[in-house]
Amino acid sequence: MIEQTPQTAVETIVVTMTTVAANKVRELLQQENDQSLGLRIFVAGGGCSGLQYGMTLDEQQEGDTVISQGDFNVLADEMSLGYISGSEVDYVDSLMGAGFTVNNPNAVSSCGCGHSFKTADGGGEARGCACGH
Repeated sequence: MIEQTPQTAVETIVVTMTTVAANKVRELLQQENDQSLGLRIFVAGGGCSGLQYGMTLDEQQEGDTVISQGDFNVLADEMSLGYISGSEVDYVDSLMGAGFTVNNPNAVSSCGCGHSFKTADGGGEARGCACGH
């Protein structure tokens, strides 16, 4: 007798957003009044820790991973996805300024500005940035 065990699918949560961040994205999308746009999160070389986050309102491109947030989508290209998987996006409004931040479990170090980071595999070389930290 051959015993079979059912396979279970494990869903990896790519990116989550705080309520404050999601509301801010909704506000920005409403201002644009374009249903084809979503929030693109990307990673590029640079910043004082070697890699930096970027965000923009954009249309879906071929090869993008689309993460539904209910009434809007978060978009990420394949390269960036490897760096941001498991991250949480927040929106902070403080005396130091307002903006989106990424709480990234893949980052082993980050700059005081919260926009630049380094991964365990040494993604990028450290460079100066204009954040003042």
